[in-house]
Amino acid sequence: MTPVIALVGRPNVGKSTLFNQMTRSRDALVADFPGLTRDRKYGEGNIEGRRFIVIDTGGLTGDEQGIDAEMARQSLQAVEEADIVLFLVDGRAGLTAGDEMIADQLRRSGKKAYLVVNKTDGQDPDVAAADFYQLGLEESFQIAAAHNRGIRSMLEILLPEPEEGAEADVADRYPGIRIGVVGRPNVGKSTLVNRLLGEERVIVFDMPGTTRDSVYIPYERHDRPYTLIDTAGVRRRKNVRETVEKFSIIKTLQAIDDAHVVILVIDAREGLVDQDLHLIGFVLDAGRSLVVAVNKWDGMDPEAREKVKEQVRRRLDFIDYADKHYISALHGSGVGVLYDSIEACYESAMAKWPTNRLTAILQDAVAQHQPPMVQGRRIKLRYAHQGGSNPPVVVVHGNQTDALPGAYKRYLENTFRKVLKVNGSPLRFEFKSGDNPFANRVNRLTPRQKVKKDNDAKQGRKVSKPRQKSLKR
Repeated sequence: MTPVIALVGRPNVGKSTLFNQMTRSRDALVADFPGLTRDRKYGEGNIEGRRFIVIDTGGLTGDEQGIDAEMARQSLQAVEEADIVLFLVDGRAGLTAGDEMIADQLRRSGKKAYLVVNKTDGQDPDVAAADFYQLGLEESFQIAAAHNRGIRSMLEILLPEPEEGAEADVADRYPGIRIGVVGRPNVGKSTLVNRLLGEERVIVFDMPGTTRDSVYIPYERHDRPYTLIDTAGVRRRKNVRETVEKFSIIKTLQAIDDAHVVILVIDAREGLVDQDLHLIGFVLDAGRSLVVAVNKWDGMDPEAREKVKEQVRRRLDFIDYADKHYISALHGSGVGVLYDSIEACYESAMAKWPTNRLTAILQDAVAQHQPPMVQGRRIKLRYAHQGGSNPPVVVVHGNQTDALPGAYKRYLENTFRKVLKVNGSPLRFEFKSGDNPFANRVNRLTPRQKVKKDNDAKQGRKVSKPRQKSLKR
């Protein structure tokens, strides 16, 4: 399982700066949930194959009251979910009473925390850390997050070595198509899982501690292996207003990462909300195939149904390649059709295409609509080959590909998607430009020309460019 790192500390000790540095190795998977997580941010990072999820929590002072106390409680909730806790302190400000109170809270939580002394640039790191040894934390690190100093070595110590064949191990334990079921709390995820399985395999009622971790359920259907991943959050009736308690973003990220196909469950009676769009963003960033299931469709009048359909068409236009199904998980209507979309998504995500076919599609697309001119030169796209699966990646080689406009890239994506019949899966493109073999030969001088150029420069004469010899046929 991907390790989870929580960053805690007083306000303005550099938690957000460290968060940005830790997620720089890849496009940061960041989500701000207004009213849901307040100022908590979630991101994903990768250090030499060591992947991790990092949480940037709200600043703590140790004596919060009112709404600040609620924010502090949510920060401590992140600590409970984390595998590694980094307690940041300000090396310039020195030890404060707030630091001591936070350290006491961490000790009572039972989680092992590592002391991270930040802002050590411009001073002796050991001197900056000396004040904080009285906090009683066993291990400490000295960093300068603003200058990206000390962070890499810290993560290399804290994170486990990447296991060879870890992906193969997941495939061995959970063979076949892995289906992640994600969505907001109480939209019917576990009910849908039970309906897909055809039996009561997942508890579906509100009770403290019902589903804290993602549940992996291997099964067979028509002699084909599947694994369903239920990502129900922690649902507690007494804290029903505490939205964070009902939405475990960490487990969702891990389930999306392990899945081949993700089913996003939307509550038709509440409509499409921002949290649904955040989840879609997670799926797209992970490159996973997507199926949208609009649940609780039963009992709605025709006018309300049409309103929901129009909302889905309008707001999900950017994922027009994903199938949308209107279902009732409780009564089973429309659920069976999901398997057709799941299998089509899997086939598209894992497809293998020969280089000659991809190159032929590229040449046909260029012949129909040529790339634009850049500084008087035409962008040339020469050939294409496949660079990976789940999601499928098409690598296009040519010259000046860095100048290729976004509109033309979308044209290529739509053309390849249509010809290859890619359904439900993102299709990623990588563009590579070949090196100019004549780049180092421009204005290359012979020894005699170089001596003449130096003499002309010394005598103040105009330095002429060397003549280019004409080629005789």
